[in-house]
Amino acid sequence: MHEPARFQSQEYLDVLDAEPSPSTSHVSSDCLAAMKSEAETGYPLEVCGLLIGCFVDGDWRIDEARPVPNLNTERAVDRFQLDPKVFQEIDRELRGAGVDIIGIYHSHPDCPAKPSPTDLGNAWEDYAYIIVSVDAGSAHDARCWALNPASRRFAAVKLVETS
Repeated sequence: MHEPARFQSQEYLDVLDAEPSPSTSHVSSDCLAAMKSEAETGYPLEVCGLLIGCFVDGDWRIDEARPVPNLNTERAVDRFQLDPKVFQEIDRELRGAGVDIIGIYHSHPDCPAKPSPTDLGNAWEDYAYIIVSVDAGSAHDARCWALNPASRRFAAVKLVETS
């Protein structure tokens, strides 16, 4: 996959923590396949959604990916904005269900599955962030990241696909 030069700029490199997260993100195969499929269908625009599951013993267990409309119509090729109304609807629906919104996913059309400075500026602690790289319309890679509260940078999270 071609990596645009901006991903090697200091601004982009400063987004990444040198140390990986000690946490692991366990993602069901169906969930990962759904994210990749949505990213391919939405190409060349960014798609986004919520990760549903549990945070247990420092690890994320992600059972479902719920698509959420990208409200960013001006720069949808390289930006996303989750629809807050849909976020609230899903949050209300999940109350008492034993699972929660535990993260956000989005695609990077024709870019690597690495977070950007914009991603960092919008990141919340304790959330998993899965980025799906889409190259010429085909999902290429999916990686998970989490905000390191000490460094205020994204740390790579081991992504384990489960059945």
